[in-house]
Amino acid sequence: MTRFLVTRLAQALVVLLLVSVIVFVLLHLLPGGPARAILGVQATPQSLAHFNHQQGYDRSLPEQYVRYLGRLLSGDLGESYKLNQSVSSLIAERLPRTALLAGLSLALAAALAVPLGILQAVRRGKAADYVLTGAAFLAYATPVFFLGLVLVLVFSQQLQLFPAEAPQADSVGGILADPRSLVLPVVTTALGIIAAFSRYMRSAVLDNLGEEYVRTARAKGQSGARIMARHVLRNALIPLATLVGLYLPTLLSGTLVVESMFNYPGMGLLFWNSAQGSDFPVLLGVTLVVGVFTVIGSLITDIAYAVLDPRIRSLT
Repeated sequence: MTRFLVTRLAQALVVLLLVSVIVFVLLHLLPGGPARAILGVQATPQSLAHFNHQQGYDRSLPEQYVRYLGRLLSGDLGESYKLNQSVSSLIAERLPRTALLAGLSLALAAALAVPLGILQAVRRGKAADYVLTGAAFLAYATPVFFLGLVLVLVFSQQLQLFPAEAPQADSVGGILADPRSLVLPVVTTALGIIAAFSRYMRSAVLDNLGEEYVRTARAKGQSGARIMARHVLRNALIPLATLVGLYLPTLLSGTLVVESMFNYPGMGLLFWNSAQGSDFPVLLGVTLVVGVFTVIGSLITDIAYAVLDPRIRSLT
């Protein structure tokens, strides 16, 4: 297990280094270069030259990258020229709120997708399977913004059960203090994940139900519920563990639409407002953070995979 973890950690560090290289290249591919993109089209040549010298952009690219990497390791992601605040502090303020939205959505999706996938598998070819499969395909194929719009029209405008705007508190505790306002953003984010998870769960359960160990357990007289709980479910959760690890960073970036729709004060809304204001340091900072979480999510997936299936550890 130790060798497996060391190998995966080394791979993760290499990928993180590549992510930093990509963000560094994106910084230099900004229209007119970093100075022009940040100072605007009205900037004079003198101000551009002064900015490039101040920020070190007049140095060689390898030297710039080393300096850039050093700033990243110290937590310096640059300054927002629209908000007059460091990008690190902006992300630090917003990230816990986005993590809360993503975590609640992921927890809701997993809690509903597992029993729905099992139900579809054990009722394969029957009415419940067809209805749930059709609903899953519909939810998966529908754009998030349209799902959110439908939920707002039905549950906020027509039934008036939940507010159309997310909680506006500055802290996670303040957001949790208004659970009714959280319902629509969480459900909107979770619907597509429920559809994907339930389909994978159905497929995994069906694959395991056809295995030899299930037939052996049945021959020994074990009940269907016992076989499902003690044998099938553990093996069927392996692909779901993969999806959870891969969906977590996707959620952090995918909440952009949901946060902008419900005015949720998270990192997605920060990215959206920065894109509208061409605040490139913030855009690149958020991109870098999402990339880091993507690598971390993949690493968590590998570890969960190895814990659930010891055969995977033996292959490394």
